[in-house]
Amino acid sequence: MAMDGYKGFLGLLVSALLVGFLSVIFTLVWVLHYREGLGWDGTALQFNWHPVLTVTGFVFIQGLAIIVYRLPWTWKCSKLLMKSIHAGLNTVAAILAIIALVAVFENRRALNLPNMYSLHSWIGVTAVALYVLQLVLGFCIFLLPWAPLSLRAIVMPIHVYSGLFLFGTVIMTILMGITEKLFSGQTTPAYNTFSPEGIFTNTLGLLIVLFGALIFWIVTRPQWKRPKEPDASILQSNGGTAEGMEGVTMSLGGNADKSDAEINSDVATRKRNFGLDDTGQRSTM
Repeated sequence: MAMDGYKGFLGLLVSALLVGFLSVIFTLVWVLHYREGLGWDGTALQFNWHPVLTVTGFVFIQGLAIIVYRLPWTWKCSKLLMKSIHAGLNTVAAILAIIALVAVFENRRALNLPNMYSLHSWIGVTAVALYVLQLVLGFCIFLLPWAPLSLRAIVMPIHVYSGLFLFGTVIMTILMGITEKLFSGQTTPAYNTFSPEGIFTNTLGLLIVLFGALIFWIVTRPQWKRPKEPDASILQSNGGTAEGMEGVTMSLGGNADKSDAEINSDVATRKRNFGLDDTGQRSTM
């Protein structure tokens, strides 16, 4: 099925992938060149896994999970396959975020440093906890088959809003963490002297913000939403959530309903095709 504004979508998608990949590369260069590398020995080298894993999983991979349903090449794939891919990407992001938390907590414990005193840590831990909750609820309600359509219809707008809210919160928290690390961990030259590390990490922050802006733009364009399934109007007329809406829900992008006139027209057409009268009974004529 053709996508409106396909060239614009393709350009933004390539831009988002490039900026997201550069964000990961910049994070690796930061810890390898300016922060002495990576390790798992309780030292600062273990802490360095924290920014690498959060940017890779919580920003880049989560961003991919958000827009996976917008890819027009996947519109012919089964909905179950796309749900599984979306859930899989979010699972990888959650695992990397948890490992990132373990790295920083073990590092601070080994150095006998206090934990959970900064706003960055408060929001960060809360975001990880809510993200895992979002993942579990999404898996149980939208991926497993036993959730009723009425429950999916109720949870769908909450799932959409909370997913996008968490993505934005994660980006904000990472920016706070970068600044906090520069103020507390950099001594010579000082951050306020426009040091090379400060300029480099400021650029990293700008890349992360740009990546988030591109993802938000792609996922909020109505012309780039995944089309509904052919039976969407039947499910909606029965008071349930269309299968097409479930897919968009998992993509965190939302989906616009058909108008009442379109739904009524579809239902009337199907009734005529199946010889049904207004009461829903088969006509004897």
